[in-house]
Amino acid sequence: MAHIVGTSIFTVFCFIVLTQLFYYLFFFLRLAFYKKKAVSETQEYPVSVVICARDEAGKLVNTLPGVLLQQYSTTHEIILVNDNSTDDTKYLLEEFQRKFKQLQILPLTQEAKLIPGKKFPLSMGVRTAKYDVLLLTDADCTPATEYWMQKMQEGYREGIDIVLGYGPYRKRNGLLNKLIRFETFHTALQYLSYALAGMPYMGVGRNLSYKRNIFLTNKGFASINHIPGGDDDLFINKISTKTNTAIVIDKEAHTISEPKTTWSEWRKQKNRHYTTAKYYKPKFKLLLGLYSAGCFLVYPLAILAMFFFGWKIVVGLLLLRLIVLAFVWKKSMDKLDESDLWSSFLLFDLWNCLYYFLFLPSLFKKPAQKWK
Repeated sequence: MAHIVGTSIFTVFCFIVLTQLFYYLFFFLRLAFYKKKAVSETQEYPVSVVICARDEAGKLVNTLPGVLLQQYSTTHEIILVNDNSTDDTKYLLEEFQRKFKQLQILPLTQEAKLIPGKKFPLSMGVRTAKYDVLLLTDADCTPATEYWMQKMQEGYREGIDIVLGYGPYRKRNGLLNKLIRFETFHTALQYLSYALAGMPYMGVGRNLSYKRNIFLTNKGFASINHIPGGDDDLFINKISTKTNTAIVIDKEAHTISEPKTTWSEWRKQKNRHYTTAKYYKPKFKLLLGLYSAGCFLVYPLAILAMFFFGWKIVVGLLLLRLIVLAFVWKKSMDKLDESDLWSSFLLFDLWNCLYYFLFLPSLFKKPAQKWK
């Protein structure tokens, strides 16, 4: 009986390891070795940047100048949707507008009661935009450089309607900061690699671009208006195809956000993010679920397999997985300017077991009805 149990556990362990190797070698290796395609000539498109803010005056005073001072010679506008703010956002924006004529303020004074979350203010901003190329970010994000707008619009070429960017969190001291930044990297490793494999499934609103025309053609967020979140990931999950999505990971095209400073704040933020995953297309729920299960189970199964079956083969398979993982993470972290995280890759791999256990209940929770 013990032999049968041991063999069964070892078989499942082998399946998990092989599955993980498949994800790393078929999907994630694409980001690790990604090189921007050379183009014979570049074109600058008129761009509308859309930002939604609610009671964000304290953040906008620091972040908005980075958007307004972009080096971009072609026509562009910055649309700031002031969504029912009760702080000093109105007066701050009016002061900025006196100095920067490209800033357009769109004040909203009524709640869209049947459309929870951020979708209504974002929709209003998109519909107000003058130009077809939309560039989205959040009120608490700062472009990494003055070339953010330039670099992101370079992702467009014939047939491309969506450009996925990267929005890391600012580097601070402490374990929590490293875990937040690793989780952000790990999420990007997945959605950017899937896009390169012709299977785009999400974007992140901190740094995302798509055509206004594709938004209007798909009737905006109409099919997901009843879901509080998803204005970035669910919308991209709906409209992306294997040919209409590109990525831009140039370090000058990043946007930087301030990370949470307490564990409770960060966990609340991640719980809110994961409540939309249940609405993904079935094939992505399967692929993402299988990968997450592998991250969660690989070490517990390894321990059981060593106890019931024998340690040599199990350790050998673990080492093979770790070597592939470490190599892909190193190359990908270098691409995304997160190289300092690599020295702790074993800690992060172990953390993944606990991480997926902690946030699994979020998939079954009812989403919060407000975005702020």
